[in-house]
Amino acid sequence: MAIPSARAGTKGVPRAQREQQILAAATEEFGRRGYEGTSLASVADRVGVTKTLLHQYFGAKQDLYLACLVPVGDRLVSAVRSAMADTEGAGTPAARSAGGDRPTRTPPPSTPLRVMHALFTALEAQREAWFVLYDTTLPPDSEAARRAREYRAAIDACAAAGTADVLLAAGSFDSLDADALSHAWRGLATALVRWWIHHPDESADAMTERCTRLFTAARDVLGP
Repeated sequence: MAIPSARAGTKGVPRAQREQQILAAATEEFGRRGYEGTSLASVADRVGVTKTLLHQYFGAKQDLYLACLVPVGDRLVSAVRSAMADTEGAGTPAARSAGGDRPTRTPPPSTPLRVMHALFTALEAQREAWFVLYDTTLPPDSEAARRAREYRAAIDACAAAGTADVLLAAGSFDSLDADALSHAWRGLATALVRWWIHHPDESADAMTERCTRLFTAARDVLGP
């Protein structure tokens, strides 16, 4: 079978458009089923192409995974770093004003809320993408696992800096406290994204508002 040219497509669909369809379907499959549970055949079926075509466009399964991982990882790392750097804070969407005419905005949010808002915004179009990065089924010694670890390490470094700042502001200088809180933040972010996937009507702004209420309630309950 002749390999399609760089501009060729399938069934009248330009190759670039078909590649984007494949990547969207593969990102969702990897995010939902994990690397181990995803097959090229299942991705091909979702897009309506052959497994042979996937091989021609992307190569082996790991190559397809990496083609999904890189834009996801780049987007999430950039979102987190930008949120961490935004010390002024632009404010996050809040409930509508008392008159109900237009949404108001909260004061500049804390770093954890800025980061959560950035993540929700980056993931809104494809929420399962979080689990492409945080996939526990990747072969341990594979290139896929190595690249995913690099992205996770970049996000973890931001989380570590952010949680250390939070604890310092509260008067805690224990490095193990910061490490524990950083791990807790990762677990919380993963749990919230998983909940969000099961509530598709919730927007990124609505999730940020929800986190604001939850964080405030937690502070009031756990605070002195």
